[in-house]
Amino acid sequence: MRLNKYLAQAGIASRRQADQLIAAGRIRVNGQLVTALGSVVGPDDAVEVAGEAVAAPEPATVYLLHKPKGVISAASDNRGRKTVVDLVRDKRRLYPVGRLDRDTTGALLITNRGDLTYRLTHPRFGIARHYLAEVRGQLPSEARQALQAGLRLKDGVRVQAKIRKLARQGKRTLYEVVLTEGKNREIKRIFRHYELPLLRLHRASFAGLEVDHLAPGKYRRLRPAEVQALYRQAEVKKPEQLV
Repeated sequence: MRLNKYLAQAGIASRRQADQLIAAGRIRVNGQLVTALGSVVGPDDAVEVAGEAVAAPEPATVYLLHKPKGVISAASDNRGRKTVVDLVRDKRRLYPVGRLDRDTTGALLITNRGDLTYRLTHPRFGIARHYLAEVRGQLPSEARQALQAGLRLKDGVRVQAKIRKLARQGKRTLYEVVLTEGKNREIKRIFRHYELPLLRLHRASFAGLEVDHLAPGKYRRLRPAEVQALYRQAEVKKPEQLV
């Protein structure tokens, strides 16, 4: 296995960051300094980063959690609040893949693999996130086209989303919103831009994995085939695939 991949799967850094560590002379393999990019290591090799031993990467484990309201999307919290990792009965070091705000519910992946987390959250890989957003009022007629083309918000951030109206009851409207970038509080900022109070936000699916068959707070471990499908989704696209 290439050394940068080994470090990424061990949760030390992304592959690019691992290459930077290697080039900077921070990595030793079996006691020997390694600075050549593309170096290969085996399962019995001892790898160190800045003098600290690196545990061999574990097989990829991924859980799909139906995040309930009021839980923090983090591995730990210095204020003692319950986190999404606390909900999963697994003693290994786990990470949430991205985040959902404390008051947002729905699909959240939790894994032990830093490389997978990076690929599923980086905008370049375009992983789809499907949300249900209930607001008071409704978007103006031009909003759908503007958001799909790319809209500059009042705070200067450019956002892009697919959006369609699902239902209207009284003064409330339910929208489906599809994102592929996952910027911080992106949906809340979109509706704030149009001065529409957001009443409820729920992520129905992430990377094609739907969560509504799970009760809030419940989770399931993904099958190996599902984990491999996530890796395939997060492959670097060739230039002709980006057109």
